[in-house]
Amino acid sequence: MIACRVLGPVEVSVDGVGAPPELLWRKNLALLVYLARSPRRTRTREHLLGLLWAEKLEKDARHSLNEAVRILRRYLGEGGLTSDTNQVRLGAGAVELDIDRLEALMAGRDYAAAAALVSGEFLEGFSVPGASGLDDWVAAERAFWRTRSVDALLHRVDELLRAGSVTAAQAMAQRALGLERSSDAAVRAVMCCLALSGDRAGALAHFDGFAARLKADVGTEPDADTKALAERIRRERVWRLPARPHPGEDVAATSQRSPLVGRGAELERLLDAWASCRRERRPAVAVVEGDAGAGKTRLAEELMDRARLDGAATAAVRAVEADMRDPWSGVHGIARGGLLEAPGVAGAAPPSLAALRAGGAATEPLGRALSEVLRAISDEQPVLVLVDDAQWVDRESLLALGAVARDLTQAPLFLVFTITAQPPRADLDALRVRIGRELLGAAVRLESLSGDALRALARWALPGYSDVELDRVTRRVATDSAGIPLLAVELLRAVAVGLDLRDSHGAWPEPFRTLDQTLPGDLPDAVVAAIRMGFRRFTTDAQRVLQVAAVLGGRVSAARLARGSGLDADALAAALDELEWQHWLTVEPRGYAFVARIMRDVVERDMVTPGQRQRILEAADPAR
Repeated sequence: MIACRVLGPVEVSVDGVGAPPELLWRKNLALLVYLARSPRRTRTREHLLGLLWAEKLEKDARHSLNEAVRILRRYLGEGGLTSDTNQVRLGAGAVELDIDRLEALMAGRDYAAAAALVSGEFLEGFSVPGASGLDDWVAAERAFWRTRSVDALLHRVDELLRAGSVTAAQAMAQRALGLERSSDAAVRAVMCCLALSGDRAGALAHFDGFAARLKADVGTEPDADTKALAERIRRERVWRLPARPHPGEDVAATSQRSPLVGRGAELERLLDAWASCRRERRPAVAVVEGDAGAGKTRLAEELMDRARLDGAATAAVRAVEADMRDPWSGVHGIARGGLLEAPGVAGAAPPSLAALRAGGAATEPLGRALSEVLRAISDEQPVLVLVDDAQWVDRESLLALGAVARDLTQAPLFLVFTITAQPPRADLDALRVRIGRELLGAAVRLESLSGDALRALARWALPGYSDVELDRVTRRVATDSAGIPLLAVELLRAVAVGLDLRDSHGAWPEPFRTLDQTLPGDLPDAVVAAIRMGFRRFTTDAQRVLQVAAVLGGRVSAARLARGSGLDADALAAALDELEWQHWLTVEPRGYAFVARIMRDVVERDMVTPGQRQRILEAADPAR
């Protein structure tokens, strides 16, 4: 059997070994591929003569065709090529083309294998001098297979993004755009990947370059979907981050946001639920459960990023323990967390808007007001509402959200709750049991990261390490972090700037204890050292903000952070962006809080002097 790779520079093998030179003569190869791509793999002799030997006298042309048929028959074997006075035909299974394999893989939705076959244009660089008819055919085939190749690559991009592999998806999207520089779908894929990795400027630069190229080459503009995506990316938050890492530090480990690893299956389930919510225009609920530091917020933020790129309106609130005793604080937090700024909100009844804006006593029941506003917004676009650390949300707000999921039966509304097991909340449990019965949605639990996931993190943080070194550091990080993503990232960042991981003593964490139940003194020394090094890695302004947040505790407003740190508005904003980007602090409209209590405890215990503590308290709350 002859196997031909025609996507990219042509490669031919016969029964698994390289093809002899005579089989690679241009017209012999052209005849082989052309027959393999012909209807029923058959062509008339007259057609082939006109295609490949039109410049020759008829007698000479027929001799050349007979010679080419003879050579092909020699390597195709018995029944591989048959001919008569009128036709030449390939036998079934005599020639295998990679493009036939590509089509079979696409039909079977094996996009990873299909994308792996794409290595360039159809018959890249191949032509036959004097055979203009063949050149026209090759050009048409190139256009067709370019489209099919881009389609395969973009399907693979979607799969990778659903699994959280943004870096790999971006490389695949760039391949697609390299094949078809005028493809709106390909440039959208590149823009999405860049936006999800935090490179908003890079995404918009690709759009601007694409628009300029279309105008110069064909006098057109990007399509409406591409323009809409660019506009959504422009509206995304602009992060103010330090210009460069500290001298000598590894860029990957210290200046970039850590990748989402080991959560591909969970992300895919959430994205499936989100897709069903939009497609069926029905409410859906997702519950993401895990211990502190397990990456619940990180996963939920990834889902929100995808939703915004899909054109959804989003709102988010993060609860703290004190919120349980503050009726309707969750609803007011959602209102201020993006709901009242969403497109379509003006369609809600004025009393409902007034109730949500009031922040206190309202003339209309707040549950009814929330439902009315969500209905108005979801009439224009899908809506995603995130309630982070929902175990601390007040009962009134939880009941109102459950009623919304029950009553807005034709609204593309996705409610996402992140929770820990403690304290138990019967209202959340009642909502969760409705998933899969009367509600669309998903419930996922985040466990500790596997060894493979930790190794992927180590490769990201320590790109210069050999495989043996990566295996060693992965084992140590697995022991010292217990597979908790938050601590694993800090350990790896600390290793990148010189931390020596020494042997840990005893099992950690202790049985039946979570990260939030662990005091700094209970942590392995390497983890505490990593948190300290992580603190020192931040700019001076960011360190001051962390100290203030640690001393004040709970959720701290930006105004109190400013007073306590003494920073002006611009410096404070830059410091907060830095701390959010590296996932030490998380934000909602009412203020900032540590992502995990253990981080706060280490900073308060080890990075704040008694005098600093007193000065912070006096500055933050002058009336004390």
